[in-house]
Amino acid sequence: MVTRQSRATVLIVSSFHFLLSFILSFKHKIQFMLTKKLLSLLVVSTLLFSFSKPIFQTNFSGTWSLNEGKSDLGQFGARGAANKIVVDQKDGAVTVTRNATGFNGEAMSSTEALTADGKEVETTVFNGAKKKSSLKWAADGLTFTVTYTILLDFNGQSLELKGTEIWSLGADGKTITLQTAMTTPQGDVATKAVYDKQ
Repeated sequence: MVTRQSRATVLIVSSFHFLLSFILSFKHKIQFMLTKKLLSLLVVSTLLFSFSKPIFQTNFSGTWSLNEGKSDLGQFGARGAANKIVVDQKDGAVTVTRNATGFNGEAMSSTEALTADGKEVETTVFNGAKKKSSLKWAADGLTFTVTYTILLDFNGQSLELKGTEIWSLGADGKTITLQTAMTTPQGDVATKAVYDKQ
C-alpha cells in the first residue's frame, strides 16, 4: 500500500528530476547561444581583416618607357614627366625609380620606396627637392594612389606642391597610366602619363 509519505517522496523525486532536466537544458541553451555569438564575432573579425588588405593586388613590376603620344602632359610636355620608370613590387610595397631629363638636358634619377602600410616616406627627388609620399591600395587591389608633398627651394624661397598620383595597369598588362592631380601656387594641374612595358 502506497502511503502519503511514499507519494510525497515520489513527487519530490519527480520534481527534482524535472528541475535538473530544465537546468541542464537551460545550460545547454546558454552554451549554444554563447558559442553562436563567439562564432559570429569570429566571422565578423575575419571579414574585417580580409577587407583591410586586398586579397589580390595588381603587379606593376617592370621597366616602363613614356609613350608621349598617348600622354597628356600639359604645358611642359615630356620634360614634366619621367621618361623611364622602373618598378619593383613585393607584398604590396612598391619601389619606384624615375629617370628623367632636366630642362638643361642633364640626366636625373630618384628612387622612393613606398610601404604597403601607408606610412609616409621622405626622399630627395630632382634638383634636391624633398618629397614626402604615402601609398594606399584601392579596395579591389587593381590600383593604388600615391599622395605626396614636394618642397622646392628657389634662391631661398620655399615652394610647396601637393598632389595625388593614381596608378592603373592596362587590360593587356603592357601599359600603365599615371593620373596626376597637383595643386600649385599658380593653380591646379592635371596630367596623364602613359608608359609602355619594355
